[in-house]
Amino acid sequence: MGMTMTQKILAAHAHLDAVAAGDLIEADLDLVLGNDITSPVAIKEMDKMQVDGVFDKDKIALVPDHFVPNKDIKSAEHCKCVREFAKKNNITNYFEVGQMGIEHALLPEKGLIVAGDVIIGADSHTCTYGALGAFSTGVGSTDMAAGMATGKAWFKVPGAIRFNLKGRKAPYVSGKDVILHIIGMIGVDGALYKSMEFTGDGVADLTMDDRFTIANMAIEAGGKNGIFPVDDKAMAYIKEHSDRTPVVYEADPDAVYDAEYDIDLSSLRPTVAFPHLPENTRTIDEVGEVKIDQVVIGSCTNGRMDDMRIAADILRGRKVADGVRCIVIPATQQIYLDCIKEGLLTDFVEAGAVVSTPTCGPCLGGYMGVMAAGERCVSTTNRNFVGRMGHVESEVYLASPAVAAASAITGYISSPESI
Repeated sequence: MGMTMTQKILAAHAHLDAVAAGDLIEADLDLVLGNDITSPVAIKEMDKMQVDGVFDKDKIALVPDHFVPNKDIKSAEHCKCVREFAKKNNITNYFEVGQMGIEHALLPEKGLIVAGDVIIGADSHTCTYGALGAFSTGVGSTDMAAGMATGKAWFKVPGAIRFNLKGRKAPYVSGKDVILHIIGMIGVDGALYKSMEFTGDGVADLTMDDRFTIANMAIEAGGKNGIFPVDDKAMAYIKEHSDRTPVVYEADPDAVYDAEYDIDLSSLRPTVAFPHLPENTRTIDEVGEVKIDQVVIGSCTNGRMDDMRIAADILRGRKVADGVRCIVIPATQQIYLDCIKEGLLTDFVEAGAVVSTPTCGPCLGGYMGVMAAGERCVSTTNRNFVGRMGHVESEVYLASPAVAAASAITGYISSPESI
């Protein structure tokens, strides 16, 4: 019986000739990730284990990004805990204020991920790195602690769903629209504990930023991970950012999939997820008149350069609507610098938006954009659960940067084609 990409990666890291869906394995880890919310819990668990340090100081990444620069005393204490742990254990990949970024944008940018890796992170959107042909998945803080101590983790090998992408996207359709369309089609539990494997000639039409976005939101369909084939675009990205040698895996022709879906990219329209689930999707043509109070453009889902550029293209020479707060958050310091060099920050500020240092901030209702009762936000983030961005009576509408920027100008959820 053949294996999928994910199964081949897991088999190699478990030192097995083959694995099948449902097998329980112990696999070697190439990287263990934690942030300022999840790492303190893991650090306390490591203290209980009474282990002598971490398994490999070069294979742990600690990225305070949710509440930094610290928003209050509690967040300051969390970051202090992580900072002291990193110093005590000589952690190579510790990135805080001045070097920081939103973790899932920062790690690929820093070259810490290559094809064929196995990565766990105490954050559910660790599945982002499947864009590079790696197996990456979110775990709890206790599993993170065990990973930091031993360099290993237990997995149940997931079954797989194959998404055959074909055709080319229309203008203003992005990776965000692709994954929202898929989640709307299969539901938030449609890929529960499955590997979402994206194939087909349509993959070539997706930029790397598109692929990071799609893999990032695999968890919103219940997926264990999302993963893309390693083509020329992926290899070029890896070579640009990393000096490590990737290991490329391909699914066997007779690999077993629990389901297969064909997605014609040319038929897709800009898509919006209405409150309060990512599966509650409508195309921009079905939205109707929805007045908004806030727009957030950023996050680990859509804070990369493609996202900044399309938002700036739409906002340039225009003004944010009266009564709308538009918050732009480049995902890393490098993206922030590139925005400065390209003049995009000028476009944002002149349009009436504010630009933040890299942070997860508003995505989880932390800071830099918390909402009051009755307010509505169009956001390029990944979740729109009840109370996700603030008050339980606020509403979050998930959309692409193009739709978000257009909506900031009109004050209503709007198509970028209408601007």
